[in-house]
Amino acid sequence: MPAIFGMVARGDKKHHIAAWYGENPARIAEIEDGVLGLPPMAAANTLPPKGSPGLKGRKLRAFVEKAIAALDAGDAAGAKQVLQDGLKKFESHEAT
Repeated sequence: MPAIFGMVARGDKKHHIAAWYGENPARIAEIEDGVLGLPPMAAANTLPPKGSPGLKGRKLRAFVEKAIAALDAGDAAGAKQVLQDGLKKFESHEAT
């Protein structure tokens, strides 16, 4: 719950928070309202990246597919760079 409080305080959308934890947005609202108690808030640097995990997962998959193609072509350095770029994008905060 501390991470959920941190994400709420950061301004994340409730349906994005719920998606990260496989919960219904109504559960996030209950946590925000203190129905289950008021635990401490998690530190900002421990929170998952802002944005929907579904969209992030689809984008990351595209990077992985590109890296596999590079490996198949014998370009290990290129594959590594593609994976690093994909991870950086995954860990960034989405605008929506």
